[in-house]
Amino acid sequence: MTASLGRFSFREKPLAVQWAAIVALSLLLAAGLTALRLPAALLLSAIGAAATIASLEGRPKMPPRAFLLAQAVLGGMIAQYIKPAILLEIWRDWPLFVAAALSVIGASCLIGWALTRWRLFPDSTAIWGSLPGAASAMVLMAEAYGADMRLVAFMQYLRVLLVALVASLVARFFAPGGGAAPASFLTQAQSLIDWTAFGLTCVLLLVSAWAGRRFRIPAGPLLLPLVVAATAQDLGLLTIELPRAVLAISYAILGWSIGLRFSRDILLHAFRTLPAILGATFLLLALCGGFGVLLSHFAHVDARPPISPPAPADSTRWRSSQLRPSSTCPLSWPCRRRGSCWSS
Repeated sequence: MTASLGRFSFREKPLAVQWAAIVALSLLLAAGLTALRLPAALLLSAIGAAATIASLEGRPKMPPRAFLLAQAVLGGMIAQYIKPAILLEIWRDWPLFVAAALSVIGASCLIGWALTRWRLFPDSTAIWGSLPGAASAMVLMAEAYGADMRLVAFMQYLRVLLVALVASLVARFFAPGGGAAPASFLTQAQSLIDWTAFGLTCVLLLVSAWAGRRFRIPAGPLLLPLVVAATAQDLGLLTIELPRAVLAISYAILGWSIGLRFSRDILLHAFRTLPAILGATFLLLALCGGFGVLLSHFAHVDARPPISPPAPADSTRWRSSQLRPSSTCPLSWPCRRRGSCWSS
């Protein structure tokens, strides 16, 4: 049976069969990850399903325009969280923000540089894979700057899972009521859609994504919609409206686009370097914990928020739906980004 599975290939299967297998496997994995309350379930399941079919010599192709539009939607989603109140909070405590950000970025770059020096990954792949931030955004930007987005995705989303596990343990043992499971993206109620705002949002994102590609801005289909939409929102010119169905489809397209670029050789290389990736990830988590202790001591911030690891933004929505910020936290926004310093 093992031999027959090893010889199984999608190479001769019709494209319709390959896509049906990808969609079915994506739904199955999404249901499992959602049941486990893991972050970025939609994106991770799409990547996993597409990578599985690609490793079995399946070669369906994602239309480039669909990939471009999905990037624009992701930029719009991130822009929703860039509100004037957040910018004001950053301005008030900018030394702490700058110190915290530079510390984490410096540690990440140092770890990525070490992985590159050991020749475990080509070019700047290790650095992009180690950088904190929105995992999907990091993957897309890495491709724009010539890194191997497949290995970057492997490193980033492995860290998403590890961060989720560590954050859950921290919440369970240190935060009152922190062990309660948050609601899933798939099970949260969808509020009524403002169709006018949705139409204007679509036009703005489409035009911005086209301009980003037209003028060859690195990661332009992601970054230009993000900047333009956030600016329009903060100036009161636009209310960004992105229904859950649109976000879910965009996550699936992004995940399939990334996963279909994998091959059996790339997966084998990724698993061969797994011990180094795990070591680098846990080292980064330990360093962030150390930064958190220092921040707690010198800035008099509750120790629990800063100790939380640098969770990519794909997991922010996973935590934020069930929590509200604590009025006693002097650094409400950075704590909020980590899903900490919240009360239930």
